[in-house]
Amino acid sequence: MFKIVGGPIDEIALESAVRTDADGAVIVFRGVARRHSRGRDVVHLEYEAYPEMAEKVMAQIADEVKHRWPVSRVAMVHRTGVLEIGQASVVIAISAPHRGEAFEAAKYAIDRLKEIVPIWKKEVWSDGSQWIGWEHEAHAQAVRDS
Repeated sequence: MFKIVGGPIDEIALESAVRTDADGAVIVFRGVARRHSRGRDVVHLEYEAYPEMAEKVMAQIADEVKHRWPVSRVAMVHRTGVLEIGQASVVIAISAPHRGEAFEAAKYAIDRLKEIVPIWKKEVWSDGSQWIGWEHEAHAQAVRDS
C-alpha cells in the first residue's frame, strides 16, 4: 500500500496491511506536525504532492528496503493539505521476522522518502510561511538576480 491521501491516515489499517504470522516485529513510524521548528512557533503545515509519481517512488523505496533487509511487507501513506499540530503527515509500516531489521528498514524508508519522493511541505507561522527544502533555491535565485 503506497498512497497519497487528503485526510487523516488510518494507522491501524497500515499495520494490518503489513503484518503476517511469520513476523516477530511490526514497526509503525508516524511523522507528526510539531509546534516548534527552526526556532519559530508553527501554526500549521501544508503539504502538496504529485500523487501518481509519489506513489511510484514510495513503491521503489519499498523495493530498495526489501533488497537490503529481510522484511515481509512495507506500506507508506503520506497526507496532503493542511495539518494541525500533532496530526500525522506520514506513516510507514514495516513487518519483519526480527526487530533489528525492521527498525533499520523503517529508518531507511523515512530518510529516502524525505529525500526523493515528490512531496513539498510549507511551514506556516504567525508571522509568515516558507516552503521547507527549497531554501537553497531561494538563496540561489537571489544570487542570480543580484
